[in-house]
Amino acid sequence: MRLGYFAMPVHPIARDWCQTLKEDQEAVILADKLGFHDAFIGEHLTDRAENVTNSLQFLATLIPVTSRIMLGTGTSNLSQMHPVLIAAHAAMFDHLSEGRFILGVSPGSLPTDGEALGIVNEDKTKMFEEAIDVILEIWQRDPPYDINIPGNRYVVSTAKHSFLELGVGYMAKPFQKPRPEIVGTVVAPFSKGVIAMGRRDFHPMSANFLLSRWLPGHWQNYADGKRQAGLEADPADWRIARTVFVADDDRTAARYAREDVASPYAFYYRQLFTKLKRANRHAGFKESREQPDDTLTEDYILDRLLIHGSVNKVVDGLLALREEVGDFGELVYAGVDWVDPRLAKRSMELMATKVMPRVEEACRSREQRRRSAATGYA
Repeated sequence: MRLGYFAMPVHPIARDWCQTLKEDQEAVILADKLGFHDAFIGEHLTDRAENVTNSLQFLATLIPVTSRIMLGTGTSNLSQMHPVLIAAHAAMFDHLSEGRFILGVSPGSLPTDGEALGIVNEDKTKMFEEAIDVILEIWQRDPPYDINIPGNRYVVSTAKHSFLELGVGYMAKPFQKPRPEIVGTVVAPFSKGVIAMGRRDFHPMSANFLLSRWLPGHWQNYADGKRQAGLEADPADWRIARTVFVADDDRTAARYAREDVASPYAFYYRQLFTKLKRANRHAGFKESREQPDDTLTEDYILDRLLIHGSVNKVVDGLLALREEVGDFGELVYAGVDWVDPRLAKRSMELMATKVMPRVEEACRSREQRRRSAATGYA
């Protein structure tokens, strides 16, 4: 099982912007040194707590100071930028990083972003679907371009003014062939969009703010989409993001993660829940559709969505997660604000060097026992 990193990021709005950007850079640099497979960084235009306004621009600063880690947009909000720009910028990033790039995509749902751009009343899911179709066409075709997909608002042409002998009218293709991995974040309990991901051979990442009970449905829908395309779903392509804090002992973990009034984990989920509830997108916190909103207390949310403790306790929590949801390819560690940088860095270190090796070994042992039982040699 791979280990990944994801940050929206989310910081208290009183903190200095330069400092939080440096902290977020430092987290990815540390993840690279610790052997994390990839790092996804989110973006919003109009949220003071979420400090990255362009994930590609932020990640570009990390290319020369990392060596192995894949750098992923988490996500590029496709309703907010013309697909020609996304295609061109992503292709250049893929070359700058020499293939250490993953294109994470979503429609972009923050209402104030949409209001600022004048698209708040548009169907952003439809805009997303149209944009991704154009991006893929640009990457698949050779010039001169004349892309006019029926029903698609984005008509892209360079045919009239191309001068191909000089390279004019050419649109760059990615470094990776035929294209970079494309990942979509699944944020709803009953998401049908993940079926479309399967049909397109994109890869899903289940969000860290969904109760684990909803995750098996994501995989079932993704596998259905793959079957519709005549393909077989591979659990290695499924990422699950979780909020995890590891400390050297359970007491330190409980204090920092739950009890301290300045707990970054309590702050993170207060921010996230309040925003999602205001947008009526908070169903993922519930055990059922009928559960009353007033039961969604801070303790209720943290009890179900935060895995915290010593190495032993966190290993047990992750193995219980895998037992509940089935096989998946990558556990994505969700980053939060660094109230105590020493503890934040130690958590990432313990996660990479102590927790994941034990989780992987336990998974291998269980699989060997399963195979032995299946062949009658148990």
